[in-house]
Amino acid sequence: MKVTQEKLPASQVGLEIEIPSEMSKKAYEQVLQNYTRSMNIPGFRKGKVPRQVLIQRFGAARIKAAAIEELVDSALKEAIKQEKIEAIGNFQLKSSFDELIGSYEPGNPLTFSASVDVQPEVTLKQYQGLTVQAEEIKPDPERVDQVLGNYQKQMATLVPVEGRPAQKGDTAVVDYHGKFAPAGEDVEEQDVPGGQAQDFQLELEDGQFIEGFIEGVIGMNPGETKEISVTFPEDYPQETLAGRPATFAMTLKELKEKELPELDDDFAQDASGGDYQTIADLRESLEKRFTEEVEQKTKSNKEQAILDELLNQVEADLPETLIEREVEFMVSQTAMQLQQQGIDIKRLLNQETLPMLKERSRPDAIDRIKRTLAMGEVAKQEAIETTEAEINERVKEVLADLEGRDVDPDRLRTAVAEDLLKEKILTWLEEHNSVELVPEGTLKKDEDVEDEEEGTEEGIDEATDAIEVEAEEVEADVIKTEEASPEPK
Repeated sequence: MKVTQEKLPASQVGLEIEIPSEMSKKAYEQVLQNYTRSMNIPGFRKGKVPRQVLIQRFGAARIKAAAIEELVDSALKEAIKQEKIEAIGNFQLKSSFDELIGSYEPGNPLTFSASVDVQPEVTLKQYQGLTVQAEEIKPDPERVDQVLGNYQKQMATLVPVEGRPAQKGDTAVVDYHGKFAPAGEDVEEQDVPGGQAQDFQLELEDGQFIEGFIEGVIGMNPGETKEISVTFPEDYPQETLAGRPATFAMTLKELKEKELPELDDDFAQDASGGDYQTIADLRESLEKRFTEEVEQKTKSNKEQAILDELLNQVEADLPETLIEREVEFMVSQTAMQLQQQGIDIKRLLNQETLPMLKERSRPDAIDRIKRTLAMGEVAKQEAIETTEAEINERVKEVLADLEGRDVDPDRLRTAVAEDLLKEKILTWLEEHNSVELVPEGTLKKDEDVEDEEEGTEEGIDEATDAIEVEAEEVEADVIKTEEASPEPK
């Protein structure tokens, strides 16, 4: 089969393929046989329909079209194999299909043009001797005390309070009954849905309820009853209440305050489940944990700074196939992570928002691909590779950590090999480039400033902002949980 190649933009290879006459005739005959075997035509037994009857019944153009589809598919695959082209996808017919039908004569050669995506050629202008800046993250000297303080609050004992009014930080036992005036004139007040309770234990902390609710209780004395006026936020989930004023009849029945446990050895044992016997050991473990965390963050910042600079040094004409795959991967990974955290993905990602989210993900996908290609080029140029022994050792470590869980050994080995190679490349890059550490917060990206000044587009931002908000809330919950536990991770 005669094949002529042509290099095209976006890492595509153009192919002009000449299908030989015998192949052209064979495909046409095969289509006719398939029609003969499968079609039921009145007056003829199945499989015995004359060829001319078939052509008249279905039309010569339709039969030719079916033959051409088969020819193009098989010829393209054979051409890629014959020319040893490392195609990665996005096969496109460049010739007009209608023109092919018009020129196709079974038994005569047929020429068509097509294109395929191939791996891009990578040029890395410089990858050593670079100077970059990265933010250095330092431990917060107050964090250990903050974590211990949070755990003290969780382990606190509530004791009755007498002789003073309610103040912030107290726990109040209250009865309340809320009423609001619905929209419209001359409408009687109605009960606030879910706005009634008796013997409700209310923590007098900011953010627990709508603005004004907690503030109204502060200053009350046990046994006192008063009316608290509030206004529901405009974005309140219940539309009938959004932006509406309401009044709550509030009775403070009992007042309690938290009695915190002493930060002593008994506290350390209780808080850690017996893992630490002294408060000194507990403090030391937390300090070590937080120090390791900031060291890892600084290390990640250094690696990211080098990789970001590599983006300025790499040249690669990316094929659409790679970009689409990376976008799909990014979106699916985000969806999976949020779904595992209990977020309703179907509500956030729908037919309207998903295409926009993919489009917005393209720049990040392109950067991710280029960074990966740049790292691969470094490994190629410097002969950086992993050994079977290194991979086996790391696989054993991971399996030990995942003991009792169902693990796909092939996928695990592939992931381990990729991670090990990435670690080696990053180590090499850090050793052969200069990273200047600067204080945290000094390297705010220009694009972050632009986003703040210009705002963001509507539509997709509503979807992504909702995802980000829910993700941040989940992350905050995780952080609170981690900080509440003194057990180092």
